Amino acid sequence: MAMIKSRKHAQTRLNQHMSAALAAMLLPVAAHAADAPDAADKPQTLQEVQVNGSRENDFKAERASSAKYTEKLVDTAQTLTVIKKELIEQQGATTLTEALRNTPGVGAFFLGENGNTNTGDAIYMRGFDASSSIYVDGVRDVGSISRDTFNIEQIDVLKGPAGTDNGRSSPTGSINLVSKQPLLENAYSGSATYGSGKQRRATADINTVIDADSGTAFRLNLLDQDSENPGRDFVKNKRWGVAPSVAFGLNSTTRVYLNYFHVKQDNIPDGGVLTIGLPGWTPPADIAAVPATATTPAKPAKSFAFMAGAAPVNPKNFYGSVLDHDNVKADMATVKVEHDFAGGAKLVNTTRYGKTKQDYLLTSFMASNTNLNANTASTNPANWTMARTNLTTKDQLNEILTNQTTLTADFTTGALKHTVVGGVELTNEKQTNYTYANTAPAATAGLPATSIYYPNPHTPITSAQVNLKRNGGRSEGTTNTQSVYVFDTIKYGEQWIFNGGVRIDHYNTTYNATTVQAATTPQVIPVGTLVASNIEASDNLVNGKLSALYKPTKDSSVYALVASSKAPPGGTTFSLSTSDSSAANPKFDPQETTNYELGTKWDLLGQKLSLSGALFRTEVKNEVEQDPVDAKYYQTGKKRVKGIELSITGEILPKWLVSAGYVHQKTKVESGKVVTASGDNQLTYTPKQSFTAWTSYTLPFGLQIGGGARFSDKLARGTDGAVGTPKYANSYWVFDAMASYPINKHVDLRLNVYNLADKEYVQAINKSGYRYTPGTPRSGSLTANFKF
Repeated sequence: MAMIKSRKHAQTRLNQHMSAALAAMLLPVAAHAADAPDAADKPQTLQEVQVNGSRENDFKAERASSAKYTEKLVDTAQTLTVIKKELIEQQGATTLTEALRNTPGVGAFFLGENGNTNTGDAIYMRGFDASSSIYVDGVRDVGSISRDTFNIEQIDVLKGPAGTDNGRSSPTGSINLVSKQPLLENAYSGSATYGSGKQRRATADINTVIDADSGTAFRLNLLDQDSENPGRDFVKNKRWGVAPSVAFGLNSTTRVYLNYFHVKQDNIPDGGVLTIGLPGWTPPADIAAVPATATTPAKPAKSFAFMAGAAPVNPKNFYGSVLDHDNVKADMATVKVEHDFAGGAKLVNTTRYGKTKQDYLLTSFMASNTNLNANTASTNPANWTMARTNLTTKDQLNEILTNQTTLTADFTTGALKHTVVGGVELTNEKQTNYTYANTAPAATAGLPATSIYYPNPHTPITSAQVNLKRNGGRSEGTTNTQSVYVFDTIKYGEQWIFNGGVRIDHYNTTYNATTVQAATTPQVIPVGTLVASNIEASDNLVNGKLSALYKPTKDSSVYALVASSKAPPGGTTFSLSTSDSSAANPKFDPQETTNYELGTKWDLLGQKLSLSGALFRTEVKNEVEQDPVDAKYYQTGKKRVKGIELSITGEILPKWLVSAGYVHQKTKVESGKVVTASGDNQLTYTPKQSFTAWTSYTLPFGLQIGGGARFSDKLARGTDGAVGTPKYANSYWVFDAMASYPINKHVDLRLNVYNLADKEYVQAINKSGYRYTPGTPRSGSLTANFKF
């Protein structure tokens, strides 16, 4: 293969097996070579390079990253959105949650249950929690942490059951983050950002060719960020990361990638703000007087009529304390080997060890009638105070060790052309949790109350009030999984593509827990005694996928798909319980999901613009639900989600890019209890309609301007007996804008402005409706990008 030493001395013959990315980079070289005298007799080679370079642009991807998807996106019979790094960078998105705004109906809508607050990427998709179905390069990434985009090449969002692809997973899809890998070119880039909320962020991306002859290259991605939150007091996001990788044999039939990833976060978490005064909020229910007994003092009656017409609190308010923190340390080591056989087959083997440690503490609060203090009966809101009920802790360690082997081969049987993908996966996942207790004297233990309208996180807290220590309790859940799968993509003629796949997972979950005995009546075991338990569950999960696709033209398709997914009890929490008052009882059958999809995809304008539309229907059965009368769990739930999703991605005109999507979905509880606080028969935290759009245009003199819009329909919250809290969050529109200009060939400046209209909205709401996460107000950032 000819080696290219410089742009000036480019040779005209390009090897047809070079990657599409390298071909796109060398497109200007090919154009220059076309003017050379010796290039006239080689038009076919130059024409092929130009076609390959035009298929992709900064927004449109041609393929997904997974080896299990062998066809181009236009020929893939499922809703699969690819979010490229260029789109992420234009928007200044720094976390996975922010990047996922580019696909409609996907987001962090659920804040948490009762006093507990969700952290990290708590993603909902088509009515169900998808937080446990997040992958990095095809390997599950467990942990309630916020994932940064500094080492991400693209994000693949698969909608619909992914059980055949990944084993146990969310009923409605999965998210795969694709890491940056070394390339055979010298490239150096970086960025520095300063913005609202004292945002300070710097990244670097260094790719160096060590030995071009052997195809050895090194890449290093770096991150450092220390930022506050423009819409919240006291909340902080501080992290740094390093991701070195080296590749061998990039220009040979055998390629080896060695990757390491390390990130450390020292954040102050956001517990949200009170919903007092929001639409739908009313004062808590009054409490009747309680007479004294031999063991408890009398309690006077409490009336909350004085709170009628209460104004909303400042969305910047922070109701936590100086104790709050969210410390994360994540490490990931990966070895990937690829080999191309002479007959066209390809073997890929991936081995990874990952470890994520999270130490988290958040002051919990709920503005219920028991938490609002008696001395708040004042006409002056400045005197209203609220008790902060407890400290929520998480001391959690997640580990994963996996080896994945995939073989792809092509062959022909008569008139049928087959592409078969088969694989074996061996995975060990382990989660360890330690429990804490406040060892302060019982008479003085507890956080001091704080003002409802003027909270002070710096209120002094003494060791007599809070002295948190591990109390000896811990739990350890381990899941071992052995998986085999096979997919066959069959092409009949030029217009028909059929795909079928099956996956079998054998899992074994072991749960060991040591708990501290609490007070019971009658007292059987002394209070404070450590009680150990050991529970085990194992089973086989079988999932399948079947699709048929017809191509009206070379660059279009119409398809039908049916696919399944299963999730066993404790499959996402690594915890089991033999109690009838637990949804993780191994006596229950796996949750089962079946998805039906009918869709069409079109690549237009020389494959630069992609249009897609799909009708989908997802049915979930074997849902485990708690009976409100006896508080026991029964496997009676059945839910359904159906809707339509539309998208457009790519280049409309030269230099005019667009990425947009719309989803309309109708959800229903077909059997079991209705779970929304409003009593409507629909799923919680699932907007009925969602729309997202981003577009940019580059003017002839280099200035790039862009902007976007996001719409989310109202969110129905869950119900747990809360009285007086909003039953849903209102719908909202948010608009953003961007402008970028190249100072010279090495430096460009980009200005991002978010929430142009300074819209106040509820981004997420908790189950009780006591707390919500405010949407980010109008804010901005200025980024300098460097490239050499």
